[in-house]
Amino acid sequence: MAIKKTALYSSLWASCDELRGGMDASQYKDYVLTFLFMKYVSDKYKGDPHGMIEVPEGASFDDMRALKNDKEIGDKINKIISALAEANDLKGIIDVADFNDEDKLGKGKEMVDLLSKLVGIFDGLDLSANRAEGDDLMGDAYEFLMRHFATESGKSKGQFYTPAEVSRILAQVVGITKDTSQDMTVYDPACGSGSLLLKAFDQAPRGLTIYGQEKDNATAALARMNMILHNDPTAKIWQGNTLANPCPNWRDADGGLKTFDFSVANPPFSAKNWTSGVNVKKDEFKRFGYGVPPEKNGDYAFLLHILKSLKSTGKGAVILPHGVLFRGNAEAGIRRNLLRQGYIRGIIGLPANLFYGTGIPACIILLDKATSSTRAITDSDADKDRTLFMIDASKGFMKDGNKNRLRSQDIHKIVDACNSELEIERFSRKVPLSEIIANDYNLNIPRYIDASEPEDIHDLSGHLKGGIPNADLDALQAYWDVFPSLQARLFEPERDGYAKALVAAGEVKNTILEHPEFVSFAEQAMTRFGQWHEAASLKEICKGDNPKELITEVSEDLLKRYSDANLLDKYDIYQILMDYWADTLQDDVYVISQDGWEAGQVIRKLVPTKDDKGKEKYLEVADFKLDKVHYKGEIIPSSYVISNFFATEQKQIDDLEQERELLRQAMEDALSEHSGEDGALEDLSEDGKKPKKADVEKRVIDLADLVLRTHRPELAGELEEQSSIQLKAVANMAEMQKDPDAWRYLQPLANAKGTLTKTAVPKRLKELTAVEADPFELEVLEEYQALLGKEKAAVSAIKLLRLKADAELKKLKATLVDDEDVGNWVVASDYLANMEQDAALTKSINSLIKELHEKVLAHYPTLSIEQIKQIVVEQKWLATLQANIQAEVERVIQVLANRLAELERRYEVPMPKLESQVVTLSAKVVSHLRAMGLEW
Repeated sequence: MAIKKTALYSSLWASCDELRGGMDASQYKDYVLTFLFMKYVSDKYKGDPHGMIEVPEGASFDDMRALKNDKEIGDKINKIISALAEANDLKGIIDVADFNDEDKLGKGKEMVDLLSKLVGIFDGLDLSANRAEGDDLMGDAYEFLMRHFATESGKSKGQFYTPAEVSRILAQVVGITKDTSQDMTVYDPACGSGSLLLKAFDQAPRGLTIYGQEKDNATAALARMNMILHNDPTAKIWQGNTLANPCPNWRDADGGLKTFDFSVANPPFSAKNWTSGVNVKKDEFKRFGYGVPPEKNGDYAFLLHILKSLKSTGKGAVILPHGVLFRGNAEAGIRRNLLRQGYIRGIIGLPANLFYGTGIPACIILLDKATSSTRAITDSDADKDRTLFMIDASKGFMKDGNKNRLRSQDIHKIVDACNSELEIERFSRKVPLSEIIANDYNLNIPRYIDASEPEDIHDLSGHLKGGIPNADLDALQAYWDVFPSLQARLFEPERDGYAKALVAAGEVKNTILEHPEFVSFAEQAMTRFGQWHEAASLKEICKGDNPKELITEVSEDLLKRYSDANLLDKYDIYQILMDYWADTLQDDVYVISQDGWEAGQVIRKLVPTKDDKGKEKYLEVADFKLDKVHYKGEIIPSSYVISNFFATEQKQIDDLEQERELLRQAMEDALSEHSGEDGALEDLSEDGKKPKKADVEKRVIDLADLVLRTHRPELAGELEEQSSIQLKAVANMAEMQKDPDAWRYLQPLANAKGTLTKTAVPKRLKELTAVEADPFELEVLEEYQALLGKEKAAVSAIKLLRLKADAELKKLKATLVDDEDVGNWVVASDYLANMEQDAALTKSINSLIKELHEKVLAHYPTLSIEQIKQIVVEQKWLATLQANIQAEVERVIQVLANRLAELERRYEVPMPKLESQVVTLSAKVVSHLRAMGLEW
């Protein structure tokens, strides 16, 4: 079976757990990623003579597997990795981590155990089945790890990774399209682990040639591994300082900088030492013709390097801190020169706290040499009215731990607006260059786009005289356009310019939901969904399909179908699908594309791992447990199998569980009512815990004896007499066990715990009848058996007397209804009976659940392909999406209802009425004070 992405991610993160604590995430990432690389290339290329990676004999993950618990495991793993590196020119790339480092991995057995665990975790990943065309499971897994490493590495060490969401924006706005030629190039001068380059590469179906340079040696190695894991082992990654020494292999014929078709970059923000190794005044690459950046801030140094590295038709997208838009002095001069030349095509302002190395807000600068002027304009030139496209996307994000994160809808909205230069209120606009010149070339986005929400202004006349201002209702015109008669249902004119509410604030939402125009609106919204899922043909997914192409196609179609929907934001609807894709749909489609719909017949046994204390834990949540084994449906949760095929059995269980819940509620109420001082259930519950049955039984007997001593003393006397006989017999047997002479004969009859069972002595006496017995042993055993007989007779007598007592107590219960002692006995008896009924119900429920799960387990393999498609597509996928879209429709109406209710409450009581109420209430207070004898 193909491994699911979520399962793979869980296993990878479990490997991180083994290393966490001994070293920083910026260090242990090298170990985890090396293991991932070794496992991947071994599963994919071992034995393949035409593979892009050669896996020599003795240099595969299989050889690492054989080292588990080997005393020299660390050194031998190093040698295996080294052999693979040498065979593929990967020295310094995959052998960065030292698996024999005692400082990081521990000494002796500690290292052996740790590395053996890691090998075991990766050994459990079967990546050989994941070979679908276009499959980048490993690449996505790499991205998953890099995100988490960056999150854990802290402010100073998280700069090796650009968040995937931001990378996707750069890749889609830089100008790469499906028609981009495969001989075109993309370049990143500060490529980190290569995520930006790969996202750009994904935008070109025909392919691109990748060029990247990275200053840090370990991070450059990560980039090379990343390229291989993304099936692009020929990508060109160079290690070195880009500004001081651009890759010498990438020079033009004259030794100048190689130029590229596209460039994407997220250089280090505000680098303080960018001039190291750079001859600023006599730069051989002539990068600083538009100005020299400040010595202590290298933001524009990278921007100018990228500009110089672009072809005359080249395009670039660069992430830089917001300060580059408005800082003065040398940077202001560079900014002015670039704008005059027309190199800057657009600017995208991003939310703060997106990046792992810093919390400051950043922006994307879009460069385009193809549309630049042949000469620099002056402030008085006629063509200064050309425009610069600006986007303020600072408000669109979600919280993700202590960072902010762009949602799919935020990305799509930015890309749509940017690529089509759509002007959206409070989000994007084309800014005339003349306006920028008027602001002295300051590009601070809030100067040009007001992204703040309109202020909610209170109406003074409304507060003084009452009535809801028509201006506030007119601001909701978008709703009245869709529901033309709704306003008249909710409001009527009160005075000129003001309206009166016809519906109480608390009933506004229900009134809207029941209105025919809303019903029609909701039906139309769901009709669009129905048309979408018919076109999506999700039941036609088959082996070999590309999951990413599928979600792109169906999500774009959903976006298109809601593009002109009234009131509904198409991006909100799109996000519903993308959230479900990330949560559930992606895994399902991925498995189906690998294993076919037959995967619906599979229910897996979950294999536990062990934590540091040896306790079992599971990386996935089971559907159910049967005989201590955890099971999970591969793509069909067991709840769907139950609802479709075993509804009757489930209802029987549900009915019993409901009966048990009512019973437990009654028990809880009784405990709450009668656990106080002198109550029937006093002191039976400690710290709110359920009372023990033995304690309740004892309380019932004690209360019964109390009643009997008062109302049936002769019966109470008989019980006390028999109880005394029993206790005396037990005490005498205990004394015999303490007597060394007696214990000499009794001890051999005791069990392993040193306890004498009630059958041991009689059994031994029977044995002695067949042999010549020791008279002293015979005497001891006969005496002990006599005591057993007395105890047994007393117990039998007590049982009979208790039955008689119960009958008497029931008569007393009927006649002495006001007797407190009898009442307490009734409460305790009922509680005990409920406990016994609860136990019986639980036993029945557990038995029925086990039978049901056995049936479910047996039914999975019998599911037909049509049944699987019906359950997965109709009941699981579409039902969930439909419910979420219906909720979004109602959420939109909730916004209207909340606003209308707020306006009603705001102007409900005008000032004169408030003053009158104050006078009235003040008079009441004075009256009460005088009645109390106080003068006011």
